[in-house]
Amino acid sequence: MSGSRILVTGSGGMLGQDLLGVLKRQPDLDVTALTRADLDVTDEAAVFAAVAGQDAVLNAAAWTDVDGAEAREADATAVNGTGVAHLAAACAATGARLVHVSTDYVFRGDGVSPYPEDAPTDPINAYGRGKLVGERAVLAAGGYVVRTAWLYGAHGRNFVATMLRLAGERDTLEVVDDQRGQPTWSYALASRLVELAFADAPAGIYHGTASGETTWYGLARAAFALSGLDPDRIRPTTSDRYVRPAPRPAYSVLGHERWALAGLPPMEDWQTMLSGYLRG
Repeated sequence: MSGSRILVTGSGGMLGQDLLGVLKRQPDLDVTALTRADLDVTDEAAVFAAVAGQDAVLNAAAWTDVDGAEAREADATAVNGTGVAHLAAACAATGARLVHVSTDYVFRGDGVSPYPEDAPTDPINAYGRGKLVGERAVLAAGGYVVRTAWLYGAHGRNFVATMLRLAGERDTLEVVDDQRGQPTWSYALASRLVELAFADAPAGIYHGTASGETTWYGLARAAFALSGLDPDRIRPTTSDRYVRPAPRPAYSVLGHERWALAGLPPMEDWQTMLSGYLRG
């Protein structure tokens, strides 16, 4: 690891900033951080120039507006699909290891047990379709795809922060209780991505989510309880009360079996992660 050159794309986002925080704790790394303004991943020539001379690329650059992608699918796929393909091709040409962040939205979301890494994909919205294009490009180039979900963290808007802000504005909050997933702290994911960048691990798909599962309602109650607030202020409701342009998977629980191939354990359970995040 010492002396390696690492490129972080999308370094201005929530996950990107956490990646930089984790990398700063590693000895003698030469880290290049490029925000969306610094690097347009849809510009193939710019991508090849940015990747040149790097030992590893951690790609956190993405179109993250899920609802906006429904109306602008071509634009979203240009970033999440074509842009990722440029990164994959550049890494394949230079021998750099590419660790790319993808999403649970590549699945249909109608499962009843955790999706294994090799489960069939079948996205139900434009965002998921675009991310699947990017996944396929990375896998074809021999890279690493890490699917994550339900991210929250210190450097961006997220569900947990929103719930705690609203706690000071409303007596009660209604939160959906019919979507299941794995709330994942972005800093914990960043740590795992850095580990994978240097692990003796086979290329392919890994699932970078917390262990265990809950609903948005369960997450909100836990965030309140851990913050010294009354969790009974959270009231359950159903998704049909909050219709949005992009359909959401009802079941986003991912399996973590492939981490054993990298010599790494599954990530911590979601309650432990949440506690760590709230402690600051």
